Amino acid sequence: MDMFALDDALADWEAALPPLRGAARLPMLLPLAWHLRQRDTPRALELASEGMAMLPAAGLPDADAQAIAARFLLVQAEGNWLAGKLDAADEQAADACATFTTLNNAIGRADAHWLRAWVAIDGGNHLRAETELESMAAASREAGDTQRCAIADAVNARWSVLHDLPSAQQRWAQRFSKDDEALQTVASWVYDYYGLAASQASDFGGAAAHYLRCYEAALETGQLRMAITAAINIGLDFTLLNDHHAALEWMESALDLARPTGWPRSIGACLMHTADTMRRLGRLEATGELLQEALQILTPLSGARSYATALHYLGDLSLDKGDYTAALDAFRKLEARGEALRHADFQSVARRGQAHALCFLDRPQEAMAMAEQAAYLAQQQADRYNQVAALRVMSLIHLRHQLPTPLGMTEPNATLHFLHKALAVAGHISGYTLPADLHEALAREYAQIGDYQKAYASAQQAAAAREKTHSQDATNRAIAMQVQHQTENARAEGHHHRELAASEARRVQVLQQTTSTLERLSAIGQEITTHLDADAVFKALDRHVQALLPANSMAVYICDPGCDTISRVFGMENGQPLANNTIEIANPRANAARSLRERQEIYVADAGPEDIFLAPGTQLMTSALYVPLLVGERTLGVMTVQSRQRNAYGERERLIFRTLCAYGAIALDNAEAYRQLKDAQTQLVSQEKLAALGALMAGVAHELNTPIGNSLLIASTLKQKTEELEAQMNGPGLKRSSLATYLEDARKAHELVMRGLNSAANLVNSFKQVAVDRTTEQRRMFNLAQVSHEVIATMMNRIRGSNHRIEIEVPEAISLDSYPGPYGQVIANFINNALLHAFTRERSGSMWLRAQSPVDGRVVVTFRDNGGGIAPEHMSRIFDPFFTTKLGQGGSGLGLSISYNIITSLMGGLITVHSSRDGTTFTLDLPLTAPEHKQSATTQIYH
Repeated sequence: MDMFALDDALADWEAALPPLRGAARLPMLLPLAWHLRQRDTPRALELASEGMAMLPAAGLPDADAQAIAARFLLVQAEGNWLAGKLDAADEQAADACATFTTLNNAIGRADAHWLRAWVAIDGGNHLRAETELESMAAASREAGDTQRCAIADAVNARWSVLHDLPSAQQRWAQRFSKDDEALQTVASWVYDYYGLAASQASDFGGAAAHYLRCYEAALETGQLRMAITAAINIGLDFTLLNDHHAALEWMESALDLARPTGWPRSIGACLMHTADTMRRLGRLEATGELLQEALQILTPLSGARSYATALHYLGDLSLDKGDYTAALDAFRKLEARGEALRHADFQSVARRGQAHALCFLDRPQEAMAMAEQAAYLAQQQADRYNQVAALRVMSLIHLRHQLPTPLGMTEPNATLHFLHKALAVAGHISGYTLPADLHEALAREYAQIGDYQKAYASAQQAAAAREKTHSQDATNRAIAMQVQHQTENARAEGHHHRELAASEARRVQVLQQTTSTLERLSAIGQEITTHLDADAVFKALDRHVQALLPANSMAVYICDPGCDTISRVFGMENGQPLANNTIEIANPRANAARSLRERQEIYVADAGPEDIFLAPGTQLMTSALYVPLLVGERTLGVMTVQSRQRNAYGERERLIFRTLCAYGAIALDNAEAYRQLKDAQTQLVSQEKLAALGALMAGVAHELNTPIGNSLLIASTLKQKTEELEAQMNGPGLKRSSLATYLEDARKAHELVMRGLNSAANLVNSFKQVAVDRTTEQRRMFNLAQVSHEVIATMMNRIRGSNHRIEIEVPEAISLDSYPGPYGQVIANFINNALLHAFTRERSGSMWLRAQSPVDGRVVVTFRDNGGGIAPEHMSRIFDPFFTTKLGQGGSGLGLSISYNIITSLMGGLITVHSSRDGTTFTLDLPLTAPEHKQSATTQIYH
């Protein structure tokens, strides 16, 4: 993970993210959130939160998930740092650092130290910041990351300049190479160090040039806070070059960047430096307003150096306005901040300012003590600028108040004494030109005591100083103009490069969008072509057309078998369905017919009434696109999309519609083939059913013919016997032996007829049970184990009599809200089926009834036997009504059909069968609560 990224890399990630869904977004969310952390902080935080939320379900290795979470945590920490929430930011960065340390992730550890360094800087703890930056550099070297190492060293060099410029230059001057300066991600920090070093050496023009390079590099790499700081520093350098107009322009640029972010440190710094420039221009009221706003914004960062600088500027403003009480308060606060920061320059400035204010508040003794402290502190730090300022305040105090003569005074009075001391110190400042007002003060004092010769000499020195200053002002102005010119050139060049980068980014984005569109169309094609129903294909096409194209109307026309006409089989206009419509293929005005005749795409970009054949019930559209539906050389029809917009369909839209038409043609052709297949299957099934019914009728005729035939034969024989008996009665006389013989024959005939007729009646009665009569079933809560045991108990005599056995394993706690009677009938059918078909007479068999504990509101019941199994060729027909392999041998072919109807229709379950040479298993998947059924008014019985 790079520390900073250029804008073109960001454009690639932005273009790649939208099509991704779920955990696939993580690889794009991570770099986007990281590199948007200053470009667009709210969005970076939003992306980080999204990434954190999806991590637990992403299925990543634990170490990878922890590293990604720690990186997102750093994004959140930087958001808090920029918002001025230093404690929260430091805590989050510390947690991230601990995670990276545990994972031995040196890059992550370096970035955590980097952020903690800046939190320490904004909190005023520069000593800790230096330690954090050194830790960052060490971690970067451990990871072999030279860029991060250079950034850490550049920031450390920057802060060392403020402490001791010569030592900093001696240590860091040779550290950075041309390669470091050429890398945009590193250049901003290297040139920031160069700029600050030049400013401290009073090379303000060179400093502005360095800061300009820093500013451009920071913007390109998304380092918005650094860009704001660089713009402020450019403005300060223009101020010192006396080009206040250019200074204010840069301050305004910085403020324009800072205000939308809401970052307190950046906004406060812009305001206070702008205020000091305006003070130098004499606009004191505006200066005061800006400084008060800056101090209010910077209050959460009151430990930072920027807050102390604002107090310094507020004190100077109060002195210029003559508000010495306010000045005294500001410089006292500055003194406290200077001591906390241990910055000697602030401590000296604070005492000098207090002395100045106390002088005009008529508190000369306190003023003199403060001024002496200021001079002493400056002298200890070799800060001759502030030492001169303190000595001048001391001369001012003696000028306004009568105080004891200072020790070692050799001048006529104390005022002259301190002015000469200021001259002596200033003489040791290389390249420093004494201001004319200091010589003028000397001239006034000499004239006051009557030493007109020295007064004249001092006046001449004042004039020379003013002339030199004016000459220097002119030089500074020229330098400022030159730097400004370079700035404009650099801006123009930077703008050109940004335009090139933006153009390339747009090109990349178009390519990414095209790729994304093709990927989306591929997914749409897979969806459309999975449908085997024409109506589903039409609805899918309409949905995707509406999502991808401007479409007020969309229609599909299909050819008739002779291809003489095309008929609209589907159409939507403004969300309403269109009625069917038929168009002659030869119609010269119908573009749909023409597209089919010519087998080519037709596009009407700006149509009038004469350009589009208006079908009945449709509105006139301005743009229309017609594409034939082709599958190889075959033409199925035409699809059209239309819009009220002019030129609604560019090349991209036509490509999308062309692709949708290709997918639609394939899907519709598949749907038609499937329909024909289903028709063929239905016909085959009907033929098979008729064949099965024919075989059934033959079997039924055979089954009924025997008992009925026997009954008829016996009945006719009995009739003959009865006629003979009647003849004997009416003739010679009936013998007792003949009557006894007749009665015995009648009794036997009666038994045979009853047996035959009962057999026929039972067979006919079984036919009546093909349909389940739901009006006679009792639905209630029942215990599955109890009902199963009861059913098996009623059949145990038959099972034992056949020398077979059955085992039952059903948990006691399973309860169903269903139909216990039909359930028992199914189990009985399974047992009867096994007894009749599964087992041979030579050996005994076994059966098992088992149930599993319920899962998700359903229970699985299995019935298994270890018989000979079902022949493979019969498996597809075992649930058909009347299908049996034992017709004429006790089988009616109705048991499994009835069972199938009970399980699937009545109880709302599923029934499956698995069979092999080792036996057959029936599996019932039943809901614990059966579905509700409407009660039929009459009992359905097949006769």
